[in-house]
Amino acid sequence: MKLPAVDAVIIGAGGAGGIVAKELATRGLRVALLERGRQQKFAETGHDELRSQRTTVLGSAFGPDDERHVRTVQAESGEFVKVLPSEGGYNNVAACVGGGTQSYGAMAWRFMPQDFRMKTTYGAVAGSTLADWPFSYDELEPYYTKAEWEIGVSGRAGSNPFEGPRQKPYPMPPLPLNTEATVLMPAARKLGLHPFPIPMAINSKPYQGRPGCVGCPHCVGFACEVNAKNSTAVTVIPVAIQTGNCDLRVECVAKEILLDAKGNATGVAYFQNGVLYEQPARVVIVSASATESARLLLNSKHKLHPRGLGNNHDWVGRNLQGHAYSGAVGEFEREVYDGVGPAARFAVCDYNHGNPGIVGGGLLCNEFIRLPYLFARSSHAPGAARWGKAHKDYQRQFYKRTMGVRGPVQEMPRWESRVEVDPVVKDHWGIPVARLSGGRHAMDVATGRFLAEKAAAILREAGAKNVYLQVAGKGLSGGQHQAGTCRMGTDPQTSVVDANCRIHQTDNVYVVDGSVLVNNGGFNPSLTIQAVAYRAAEKIAAASLASKARP
Repeated sequence: MKLPAVDAVIIGAGGAGGIVAKELATRGLRVALLERGRQQKFAETGHDELRSQRTTVLGSAFGPDDERHVRTVQAESGEFVKVLPSEGGYNNVAACVGGGTQSYGAMAWRFMPQDFRMKTTYGAVAGSTLADWPFSYDELEPYYTKAEWEIGVSGRAGSNPFEGPRQKPYPMPPLPLNTEATVLMPAARKLGLHPFPIPMAINSKPYQGRPGCVGCPHCVGFACEVNAKNSTAVTVIPVAIQTGNCDLRVECVAKEILLDAKGNATGVAYFQNGVLYEQPARVVIVSASATESARLLLNSKHKLHPRGLGNNHDWVGRNLQGHAYSGAVGEFEREVYDGVGPAARFAVCDYNHGNPGIVGGGLLCNEFIRLPYLFARSSHAPGAARWGKAHKDYQRQFYKRTMGVRGPVQEMPRWESRVEVDPVVKDHWGIPVARLSGGRHAMDVATGRFLAEKAAAILREAGAKNVYLQVAGKGLSGGQHQAGTCRMGTDPQTSVVDANCRIHQTDNVYVVDGSVLVNNGGFNPSLTIQAVAYRAAEKIAAASLASKARP
């Protein structure tokens, strides 16, 4: 069924797609915003720890549903096996209005200036496709500021001595320190480090008509019961809809981007309620996540794009990155847990760069709230009982006396880590599914151990009596912080999109999400993805309005 044409169709109503929709709609452009998931309310998942905090066999609380959205992943044997969204190897990100911002922990970091010039800073790294971005931190800084003020970020400007220059402070003060932060901060200072409160996309006070954080322990992995967590579902997407120019459509599964004889887009074909629709549009914006955006491009073939749209030089799907989290857990003789969410309140950036023998590095911060099930899975000491009375005794003794310090390793992008489309397996709609393969660079493991040892030193200085390291291995990356599969650059032979996020081989198809990040930084990337989205949306709107004005 062919629908009336719009100015722009956006595939994905998540952290980036929602911003692009708002920016285009408020400039008067007609937008169709497609989301494969649903618009979810807090009451649907509530405080269900077994289902919400981490993906489990009970299902994916924020989608996608298990039965229809399979993938294949390369096993240790080399074979590709089917996985469901509730299984760890799937590398799931939420499929709902707001995407991952509906359930994320909401850390809101700016990348450092060095993160945009990794190859210039460190040189070529064997076995990696490490490269510089096509623009600098200074060029992105105004859009960081816009994201902080429009989405809403709480923090203290200047408290992180390693961050790049900023033109405005945060719009809200930081969340108050909790017990863990008051224990860790003096310990870090004794070690010569520079601790500060974490910038969070969470209201520390009423902001934009929504209340401040109530401190409930159900934060990361959950929807916010009072909408103090600043998802695009409660910030920019409602603004886009209120203009009357944005039509949000849910449970829409994109099949392919439709192309004309010149290889430019004419619209998108998508399924909704079993019906195949064709949405004509002058511009197509793909914002479906690093895994699903690459999959859609690879499934959009044409005589001028026989290997998939934008893939003439085999870069679509390459350089899949996530974050190898590494750190340490300490057991204390006294209680250090106060149950006040979101719990993560302390950070140091002393180890993001300038580490001998290490390329990049990563931040270190204390953990989000570890509810009992997650604590039992991930915070027990090696050798501690996992079942029976001994397990219960350990939970009782250490649940409030255990503290974790961890951080995301800045991974080295690799050509071999990738998203393809499976040649055999198709999803419920008959669309070839994403096929994931590859692994982390050896530098990621070395960096992870380095960070874990630094985390352990902080915990020992804070008084931990027993400390154990947690270091990620070399397995496939690309989970909740997935990035890199449609990287931006100036050379069409070594990148997928240009600095404005437009696919090199087309006039009117853009990719705007974590796919375009050249590297993933040593930080949660959500704020950087949103800053890139604001920048790209400005360029898309200018080009679209100019084109629309031509006779």
